[in-house]
Amino acid sequence: MVGALVSALFVLLPATTASAAPVLLSQGKPVTASSQEHYGTPASDAVDGNLTTRWSSAASDPQWIRIDLGAPTAVSQVVLRWEAAYAKAYRIELSTNGTDWSTAYSTTTGAGGTETLNVSGTARYVRMYGVSRATQYGYSLWEFQVYGSDGDGGPTLPGGGDLGPNVDIIDPSTPDIQGKLDAVFKQQESAQFGSGRHAFLFKPGTYNTINAQIGFYTQIAGLGLRPDDTTFNGDVTVDAGWAGGNATQNFWRAAENLALNPVSGTDRWAVAQASSFRRMHVKGGLNLAPAGYGWASGGYTADSKVDGTVGPYSQQQWYTRDSSIGGWTNGVWNMTFSGVEGAPANSFPEPRYTTLDTTPVSREKPFLYLDGGEMKVFAPAKRTNARGTTWANGTTPGDSIPLSKFYVVKPGATAATINAALAQGLNLLFTPGIYHVDQPIQVNRPDTIVLGLGLATIVPDNGVTAMKVADVDGVRLAGFLIDAGPVNSTTLLEIGPSGATADHSADPVTLQDVYFRIGGAGPGKATTSLVVNSNNAIIDHTWVWRADHGGGVGWDTNRADYGVRVNGNDVLATGLFVEHFNKYDVEWHGERGRTIFFQNEKAYDAPNQAAIQNGTTKGYAAYKVDDSVTTHEAWGMGSYCNYTADPSIRQDHGFEAPVKPGVKFHDLLVVSLGGNGQYEHVINDTGQATSGTATVPSTVVSYP
Repeated sequence: MVGALVSALFVLLPATTASAAPVLLSQGKPVTASSQEHYGTPASDAVDGNLTTRWSSAASDPQWIRIDLGAPTAVSQVVLRWEAAYAKAYRIELSTNGTDWSTAYSTTTGAGGTETLNVSGTARYVRMYGVSRATQYGYSLWEFQVYGSDGDGGPTLPGGGDLGPNVDIIDPSTPDIQGKLDAVFKQQESAQFGSGRHAFLFKPGTYNTINAQIGFYTQIAGLGLRPDDTTFNGDVTVDAGWAGGNATQNFWRAAENLALNPVSGTDRWAVAQASSFRRMHVKGGLNLAPAGYGWASGGYTADSKVDGTVGPYSQQQWYTRDSSIGGWTNGVWNMTFSGVEGAPANSFPEPRYTTLDTTPVSREKPFLYLDGGEMKVFAPAKRTNARGTTWANGTTPGDSIPLSKFYVVKPGATAATINAALAQGLNLLFTPGIYHVDQPIQVNRPDTIVLGLGLATIVPDNGVTAMKVADVDGVRLAGFLIDAGPVNSTTLLEIGPSGATADHSADPVTLQDVYFRIGGAGPGKATTSLVVNSNNAIIDHTWVWRADHGGGVGWDTNRADYGVRVNGNDVLATGLFVEHFNKYDVEWHGERGRTIFFQNEKAYDAPNQAAIQNGTTKGYAAYKVDDSVTTHEAWGMGSYCNYTADPSIRQDHGFEAPVKPGVKFHDLLVVSLGGNGQYEHVINDTGQATSGTATVPSTVVSYP
């Protein structure tokens, strides 16, 4: 693992500029205390930014803890984050010399929990002086935070640092590489709703006899500028032994920026949704099905080269973008390609290939790499009418950003800390872990990068929105999962405020491998998961999932009416997977929207026909274009119904759109899975009804 446990848990709380909100002054500063309960609770733990470590005193009165800010400073606020053992009576005291003290705040009715105290004064030393304990134990503080002005408006702490306890950085000389991979796979193979999060980052070089089996919430990536900089004479493997050969639940994992020489000549990547295969060079073939060819429900490839043939075999659907392949063997329901050299010709409905020569607009996901010994993030440039990989003729065009420009977010960081980092002008790099936020993460600066490693997961508490992005240019969100909390959130992620009007065509906002989950890991609720208000945004590979299995699942238990709502104009979705919502899975209100590849299942658990009735319409469409829209276009679109709670349910159509010359759909299908519910039409009142139990799609090649 990278770094010792203590340094890995250390959370830097960076400051803002003087014109912004008050600066956090106390983080990492020298601290002393009157006593310490035992060796594991030192005073320094109250200023380390980690909400899982604490200072605790001896069980007597009085006791104190004192922070040295280093110089006299204007102080405006103190935040005390108490453990269960809190102070009933205490004072906040200020001093410029450590000897003479003035009282800035006092109480005899302390309530514990988190106490935010507005104070005023100039101090080098700030002290919490405990007069009377509320419990039989000592005084115990998770964090003692002092805010004010830092005097010069500059940052008090830099970005960068180590990547925490859940990232393995490996080079060819690292001992027992296979053992490290196997140990994590053993933990993660079947941990579909577990708390483990992991990333393996391989330095440039050649690695022999590697078989990296990738389980849930695991990312493997090379640290070169090009995939061929990091070569495995071996495999990166996903199979489905844990599920009896059925790969339809092989979610939440990633492989990026590696070259593979597969041992057998063919690599196996048998994944389902939310599993990306980016910037990969497979010097052989690629098998997308599990051993035994059980069902699989992927999938997504981008900016990759497969020298041999790609065999989807039992894969229900797949989207490949801006890549190069040596061949493609077959299609089940929906195989879609845009900008892919070597892709099969468009032939929908038989074989079910939808092929666009280029991708209208694309910009690849940011990635970590090593520049000599320095860690940096590379942000690829936007392309228009793209075809093939970005790295075919050398280094990918784009910008290189040092890690020092990133706040490295580690488990225990609070939303307030994260927002302070953003206000300071830092980007965010979420290390693998689960992060609870009690206020929205506010991304307000143009061209900010928010990058997650190891499927880092953000959980909104108390019904807040997990993240909000201002109506600004160039923000890049990539590589994380938003998991709804038990209190309903109106939204989980908002791109731009309501009514956003700015033109971002030159530098769009991009979402890449950003996933959403409501239920499954436990109770969760969200009215709408993703709302896109900004114009020109690119949604590049997302899975927006209301859980149909796992914990906290039921028609009203994990209620989530809408998956994605697009209000902005000129928004492009490439690889849009949205499933199981109580009403519309996708609602599109913006003009000139485009979608290339859409995969959907309607909610399994609808209890009866009345529960999904939409006025006089039977069921809510999977993909609804608002009646006000005059221009919209979509390619390679599939919706499936599997109404297992009531197989008699009828769905009028999978797709609904206004009948206007500028609204066009290409290569649509609907499928009844085993006869559990049926569709009357494909789009509006066009297309044959599904029938029987044979799971045969009904298709429409062009609409209108």
